[in-house]
Amino acid sequence: MSEPIRTDSGIEVEGIYGPDEHRPGSFPYTRGVYDTMYRGRVWTMRQYAGFGTAEETNERFRYLLDRGQTGLSVAFDLPTQMGYDSDAAMASGEVGRVGVAISSLDDMRRLFAGIPLGEVSTSMTINSTAGILLALYVALGDEQGVPRSALSGTVQNDVLKEYIARGTYIYPVDRSLRLITDVMDFCAREIPRWNTISISGYHIREAGSTAPQEVAFTFANGLEYVRRALEAGLEVESFAPRLSFFFAAHNDLLEEVAKFRAARRLWARLLRERFGASEAACRLRFHTQTGGSTLTAQQPLNNVVRVAIQALAATLGGTQSLHTNGYDEALALPTEESAKLALRTQQILASESGITATADPLGGSYYVEALTDEIERRALEYLEQIDRMGGASRAIEYMQEEIHQAAYRFQMDVESGARSVVGVNVHREEEGPVRIGQPDYSALEAGQVGRLKAFRTSRDDAEVRARLGAIAAAAGTSDNLVPHFVDAVKAGVTLGEISDALRAEWGSYDG
Repeated sequence: MSEPIRTDSGIEVEGIYGPDEHRPGSFPYTRGVYDTMYRGRVWTMRQYAGFGTAEETNERFRYLLDRGQTGLSVAFDLPTQMGYDSDAAMASGEVGRVGVAISSLDDMRRLFAGIPLGEVSTSMTINSTAGILLALYVALGDEQGVPRSALSGTVQNDVLKEYIARGTYIYPVDRSLRLITDVMDFCAREIPRWNTISISGYHIREAGSTAPQEVAFTFANGLEYVRRALEAGLEVESFAPRLSFFFAAHNDLLEEVAKFRAARRLWARLLRERFGASEAACRLRFHTQTGGSTLTAQQPLNNVVRVAIQALAATLGGTQSLHTNGYDEALALPTEESAKLALRTQQILASESGITATADPLGGSYYVEALTDEIERRALEYLEQIDRMGGASRAIEYMQEEIHQAAYRFQMDVESGARSVVGVNVHREEEGPVRIGQPDYSALEAGQVGRLKAFRTSRDDAEVRARLGAIAAAAGTSDNLVPHFVDAVKAGVTLGEISDALRAEWGSYDG
């Protein structure tokens, strides 16, 4: 029998829930998706990292793993996200600037050098090229001798939010949705522990939405993916249990906690009522990242407090994994010092705050329960409007406009002083400039381009042409493209070459 959990004063903590409340782990999961929540297993501490070159990012991964991080999370540069190799004309000046540059299997080998893929869980924030990055990861796992059944992680793979809020789309909407269902189908058959999509409210919130809009628009996208998967012939039970979500945590502590509670309950009801999913398939499992848009360049050390509040909201709200931002991220990529402090913030919450002793500790609060109900009600109103428009793929402009209006109202409140931001419009003071070193991006780009050219000389060109021809042919059929991607990257075909082959067949989205 395990030791009882006690407070610092020696009081034994029991699970106490009102007679009319659903218990944690019970449908519709308002109080948590598992009955013991953090008493059984604390959330995964998954710090996001991506620094120019694969070697630098590998170094940061090792640094964080050595300090207690329990999962990896990869940020990719814009060319990788947009389907361009590092030597493409469109990539010039952007290589490695907002994440790691990955063009080939050689880059992937260097990214995970010395990291056994069967022993880590890896999240990759990638959307339009998610199928290709997954193929690179699978190919590397095959090289390492890791059974595909042992690979675990997530590809974000949520392209609708790119059209709505972020902009790293490539292909027409229907073609992009076909790639998503291909990934779902491939993983259901080949990589059962892989989360095939992380349906992202984070970027919707970062673009300026309200909390109810974040929930509603994220779920509108999620429902579209479920419908498309069903139309492609997948059974709901084959993919719904591996759906995951990605939310932001902002500064209004109790509203954020209520948002997470409302989201769990609403998603469970939607899947049950619309698709007849089993209770297990209705669990809303989600990753949270603290709010990048809430960080200020003014008085950046204030961001330490903001991140702590947001991390507390995520954990009180029952997140399954968490990334905490560095306090200097409004200025540059986080330093080692700020990245370590961000991780320590999570570790202190897990080890010292006492919040892991019971599930949903704010459940039963009159205020939190009322906010939970109201966020669910408002989110459902948005969903009903999107349904009337034909679903998320037909309501992109509507969601864009709603987000723009919310962002405008927020900014007007800050500028008028109706909303206080410490260090920006209240409690301001003169400060010296904050100096944070920046890498030499020109040298970084030149090195990456040189490696890529050397990699191309080592390939069998006839095999490369054959693999690209197979992808082009499959693009015009209903064949799953992911196995073709895997075969191609093993033959040395690059991310940009695969993306260009699909552009030639499908065209590009022109907005």
